[in-house]
Amino acid sequence: MKTQLLFLSILFSITFYAQEHSHKSSGAITYPNVPGYKTLKTDLHQHTVFSDGNVWPTIRVMEALRDNLDVISLTEHLEYQPHSKDIPHPDRNRSFELALQEAKKHDLLIVHGSEITRSAPAGHSNAIFISDANNLMDKDSVKQFAEAKKQGAFVFWNHPAWYPQSPNGNPVLSDFQKDRIKNGELHGIEVINATDYAEESLALALENNLTIMGTSDVHDLIDWDYTEKGHNRPITLVFAKESSETSLKEALFSGRTVAVFNSLLVGKEENLTPLLKACIVVEGATYINNTSILKVTLKNVSSSDLLFENQMPHTFYSSSPVFTVPAEGTKTIQIKTLERLDSVELKLKVLGAYIAPKKHPVLQWQIVVENN
Repeated sequence: MKTQLLFLSILFSITFYAQEHSHKSSGAITYPNVPGYKTLKTDLHQHTVFSDGNVWPTIRVMEALRDNLDVISLTEHLEYQPHSKDIPHPDRNRSFELALQEAKKHDLLIVHGSEITRSAPAGHSNAIFISDANNLMDKDSVKQFAEAKKQGAFVFWNHPAWYPQSPNGNPVLSDFQKDRIKNGELHGIEVINATDYAEESLALALENNLTIMGTSDVHDLIDWDYTEKGHNRPITLVFAKESSETSLKEALFSGRTVAVFNSLLVGKEENLTPLLKACIVVEGATYINNTSILKVTLKNVSSSDLLFENQMPHTFYSSSPVFTVPAEGTKTIQIKTLERLDSVELKLKVLGAYIAPKKHPVLQWQIVVENN
């Protein structure tokens, strides 16, 4: 009896301790497909103990599965190896190999990548779709980028506004980066890195036709860095023809992306507008009794709260012109059309989305009124 009581006591203590210190998931991250493309949820900038991160590669796979991601890349620093005394690994491909082995059991694409880690003006860049990270180990930064191109890599500039390399917090496009763009060796830029959104980086992306990227750059657990702080991880939505590495690569080189961090969505207009329209489903449009007040219910099928501002000539009844359709939730608005119409053009500005610095997309739907 004493043994049973002791066992139950220990079990209760373990359970209580686990509950007190558990890390709750924010739930699966979801975004709809857009016409002609699959929407792949990706995080292409992450670290493990094989560079300066604090988790084993298999943990990154498990986190990605829990968050419902489609693609990840473990982009270990080539040059910066603070754990090398404890985890010596002359083969810079090892992190990728371990993640790939774990992911074979699941529906998750692992893209081979590494981070070229240099001081300014070269800065930090991720090369993904590489074949051998060891061949990128060169003291000459120019040769590194040339080798990445030789391997067919997609290369993007990491955290260009990072204050240790840019003290005023603004990105500086150096002659080094200009040459890399000119040579076809630099293809993208992070406009969102961790919790930082740099609209100056968005401007550089648009000016230089660079693919817009958003990444977690996670080093600790996703739970610790994001979930426990009330955030989803930042990701890049990639609009690919199918769920394959070949299609993913083609889409990235073609610039079909949107960077996302919670309710912030950043992308070129031709990519962001179709996504936002796909996120909102009009569930019903009916007039209230014998009035000319049209009740419209909007459903958000994405993981981002979407903040809208009315852009119609019609105003709202009993509702602010600025309103939120919550993630995976609904919002009913009441439109004063002044007369009963067969259809109404719903026109809304998306305040949490950016197609250029300080510029929001405007969406339009032609809504057919029911039972009119």
